[in-house]
Amino acid sequence: MSTRFSSFREFYPFYLGEHQNRTCRRLHFAGSSLALGFIVLAVLRSQPLWLLAALVSGYALAWVGHFAFEKNRPATFRHPLYSFLGDWVMFKDMLIGRIPF
Repeated sequence: MSTRFSSFREFYPFYLGEHQNRTCRRLHFAGSSLALGFIVLAVLRSQPLWLLAALVSGYALAWVGHFAFEKNRPATFRHPLYSFLGDWVMFKDMLIGRIPF
């Protein structure tokens, strides 16, 4: 059964609870970093195919983290928009040291 969230603020603590494993968080961070790099390549080289690489790298590493380390089902399947936003907020929180890397 899927939980309903009325706001991202309400969702984010749930999202963090789904990312307690440090390796899972690190894989999310690596996937997001690669995605950013591929987006830059797409823009600089005017080659939109790099956007596909961004999408694949971001989700592939995150899902490996969930299935192999966190042992849960990615929230993306139930809450795609909030999960996408949550990944970037968690990325920022890891960068500034709010969440352990």
